[in-house]
Amino acid sequence: MANQKSDVAAVDALAQAYKDLSAEIGKVIVGQDDVVRAVIISLFSNGHALLVGVPGLAKTLLVSTIAEVLDLDFKRIQFTPDLMPSDITGSEILDETRHFRFLRGPIFSNIVLADEINRTPPKTQAALLEAMQERSVTVNGQRHELPSPFFVLATQNPIEQEGTYPLPEAQLDRFMFNIPLTYPTYEQEVEVVKNTTSSRDVTLKHILSSDQIKEYQQLIRKIPVSDNVLEYAVALASKTRPGTARATKEANNYLGWGAGPRASQYLALGAKCHAAIMGKYSPDIEDVQAIANLVLRHRIVRNYKAEAEGVTEENIIEAML
Repeated sequence: MANQKSDVAAVDALAQAYKDLSAEIGKVIVGQDDVVRAVIISLFSNGHALLVGVPGLAKTLLVSTIAEVLDLDFKRIQFTPDLMPSDITGSEILDETRHFRFLRGPIFSNIVLADEINRTPPKTQAALLEAMQERSVTVNGQRHELPSPFFVLATQNPIEQEGTYPLPEAQLDRFMFNIPLTYPTYEQEVEVVKNTTSSRDVTLKHILSSDQIKEYQQLIRKIPVSDNVLEYAVALASKTRPGTARATKEANNYLGWGAGPRASQYLALGAKCHAAIMGKYSPDIEDVQAIANLVLRHRIVRNYKAEAEGVTEENIIEAML
């Protein structure tokens, strides 16, 4: 019983930590509450996130602010067409004692911002994606563990398609969430301009340490889920698979490919975390629905009919919910 009480207290502490984080991040980032929530959920769920938005929406500022508030080590990698895998993972160098020494690359950090991941060739993308999956890198046959917690936030610019290498579906699947960034409202933009064109200096407090984050990641795994919520999550992922028994008419009409089992896992995990930061001790169907779009939108592939009729991934997911 004592253990159960301590878990309940830990969920309360997590909900409070989320409020504190949001308030602290809000000192620098105006609006974007949904984006901040999604990034924090993927961090606590030990998943990675892909931010998709046009340039100038403060993607980099958002990530560096979150890293600072969380008191985590942060590195930014600007992806370019000439970036090599060793520029990410690190390489062996011959030191003055004539021995090979491994020089760590920027991937050895708690939070890695992979800026414009679609600008770099597949070989370099693969080096990052291997690290995301294995949480280690292999150089010259030697395995090097990455620090924990380890969290990749990649950004993608959806408008410039010239000279880019779109991520294949199998690699997109490594990201827990695909988070869309939209333009700020008129009022928010006025506030952004006011804040960024004056001499205002903001000092951010550290809210959580890396050890606390790891404890919360374990806590999320322990949160119980009722069978009907778990079945709802799996059924939702199944509905996206055209030509299968559970497929909806939208899936059969508009999708060439549906979401795999990883979607079901992330729907369940994300729902647990969404419930916890909202102060609930177990997720319900509303929690699955709250994160469904973020989990599914990069895991379903529209067919020509959907593109011709202007049916978006969001429309299809909305119809399934």
